[in-house]
Amino acid sequence: MSGGQSRFVAAIDRFSLATGRAAAWLTLLMVIATFVIVVLRYAFDVGVVWLQESVTWMHAAVFMLGAAYTLQRDDHVRVDVFYRSMDERQQAVVDLCGVLLFIVPLCLFFLVESFEYVRVSWSIQEVSRDAGGLPYPILPLLKSMMLLIPVAVLLQGVSMALSAVTRLRRRRASISTRCFSSSRS
Repeated sequence: MSGGQSRFVAAIDRFSLATGRAAAWLTLLMVIATFVIVVLRYAFDVGVVWLQESVTWMHAAVFMLGAAYTLQRDDHVRVDVFYRSMDERQQAVVDLCGVLLFIVPLCLFFLVESFEYVRVSWSIQEVSRDAGGLPYPILPLLKSMMLLIPVAVLLQGVSMALSAVTRLRRRRASISTRCFSSSRS
């Protein structure tokens, strides 16, 4: 991998790590908010609609923000009955094909399909349907995550693809070196 490519891959990986850390902190915030909701409801008979809605949105955000991080850490669900017994080259081919056949089309589909939904939310200045719910800029901002997440996963897919290509080239180079050195003997 060239210096520019490796810096690009490292930047994507740092971004994915940051989204993963954000998801982790958001999980803690969600637990605290849930605790506050329960205490307010059962100890003081008070309901806070915006706080209840925010827990729902935080829950969704945790999963969405964690997607690129999970992909980067290779902690996603994989049926690796065959994958784990493959050599490095075969794994690189599977990774590259997975990115090209699944990640790229799926992320592009999500981007295209989500764009209008998010655009409308901003254009109508959407607010919560419930009285006392989330106010205007919050709801469209949260819905905008539907555009951020496919971009983050797509970028992580590009990082994976570049790493797979590097592994394939390195493997090819080592085979060429071995063949060249054995022919000289």
